[in-house]
Amino acid sequence: LPPLLLALALLAPWGSAGGSCPPRCVCASNILSCSQAVLSSVPTPLPRFTAVLDLSHNNVSRLRADWAPGRLAHLHALLLSHNGLSFVSTEAFAHVPHLRHLDLSSNRLRALEENLFSDLTELEVLLLYNNEISTVDRTAFDNLGRLRKLYLGQNRIARFPLELLRDGSRLPQLALLDLSANRLRSLPVGELQALPAWLRDRLYLHGNPLACDCPLFQLVARGHRRQLSAVMDFQEELRCLLPTAPAPVGILALAGRQPLNCSEAREAVQEAHLGDTVTLSCDTRLRGVRNRYWVTPEGDQVSEEGGNGSAALLANGSLQLRGLRPNDSGTYTCRVVGPLLNETLYVDLLVHNFTLHGPHDTLNTAYTTLVGCILSVVLVLIYLYLTPCRCCCCRGADKPPAPRDDSINSSVLSATPNHATGVPGEPCRSRSASTTGPGQNGRFKVGGTPQPPPRHGPKAQRKVSDPDSVSSVFSDTPIVV
Repeated sequence: LPPLLLALALLAPWGSAGGSCPPRCVCASNILSCSQAVLSSVPTPLPRFTAVLDLSHNNVSRLRADWAPGRLAHLHALLLSHNGLSFVSTEAFAHVPHLRHLDLSSNRLRALEENLFSDLTELEVLLLYNNEISTVDRTAFDNLGRLRKLYLGQNRIARFPLELLRDGSRLPQLALLDLSANRLRSLPVGELQALPAWLRDRLYLHGNPLACDCPLFQLVARGHRRQLSAVMDFQEELRCLLPTAPAPVGILALAGRQPLNCSEAREAVQEAHLGDTVTLSCDTRLRGVRNRYWVTPEGDQVSEEGGNGSAALLANGSLQLRGLRPNDSGTYTCRVVGPLLNETLYVDLLVHNFTLHGPHDTLNTAYTTLVGCILSVVLVLIYLYLTPCRCCCCRGADKPPAPRDDSINSSVLSATPNHATGVPGEPCRSRSASTTGPGQNGRFKVGGTPQPPPRHGPKAQRKVSDPDSVSSVFSDTPIVV
């Protein structure tokens, strides 16, 4: 080998200390690629520092619990697509706790067993499309608190447990769910409407043999109006089956079509506050129709006048909600069934988490800020111009004002004017000057000239210059000349 390649080989982690690269595999740094190597099992031993393991396009039909005898603490991506994989042990992922990307697509998996992925608490992307999955246990995705993308398209799923997504606690970070090209015949429209907006945008349902009905049309039409990606990108493949039609029809083409006579839903937004009583109007275009009912965000149906609890159906078809709570926010659906046309209306209710007319209303923020600014300015002006003199108690009643020439002894930044001495026998001290004793800042003046006795006249208050004094314009000490 050339010297450079020999040095790189010695420095590489595939030496005797870290383990050798398995046969028929390509190793580069912490990546182990064994794709298209005609393998029937996972090669052993696997280097402990492996971060990416690619076993795609092989013949690994069973993934047992002992496929990784040692703990692979650094492995974060495992690729097992196109292997004819038909069995995965529930303990198969116990040795890879930090796995973030798992690709099991294009295999022969038929069921997702109980707690199959529960050891993968850090998993973010799970690819299971193009398998033969027909059964999904509701506990298969337990402990996947970080899962963001779940691909289950092109399988045989007739029912997916959407209750896993209802409250957002089971898969709190899920932002993409692909259920396309399965065997779903009906959808729980109420549960889908209650899903978070970011999940509805990436909920792919095209390619399923869905039965046509007006709630399905309203669901798709609402997604089209809101420009959801799952509808806009695959609207040609969003089709359903009519009993009288020989072939599937476009779901969006059901508007006004016999025999369903579905109409596009209309939406309204209404705001309220805690404890309020609010009335949601079912403003339908159909007149004289009594067959109407409401569906709450939780999926409960209110169809009888009077109702019970906090929701009541009024005689005119409106829905009255009393004593609003924060969890009353959401989308309320009014469905009207007429002899020739059906109509659906949505009302998005936003309940603010405070009372509007409570006994302790807070002040408006802008008003509070303005009052605070005005008070701050007033206090600054008082401090600058109305600061009382420290020696006002010793000032005589007939004391004449200080001469104009005395202003030279004040600091250029001092806000307090200079004051002369008060009554004889009691010195009046100010921050500007000292009459006797220590000099500037309490220090005795060295080499200075002593003060002469007081004189009368316009020059009586003039000070003798001190050559050793040094003053700063940013100090309270006066400039002495």
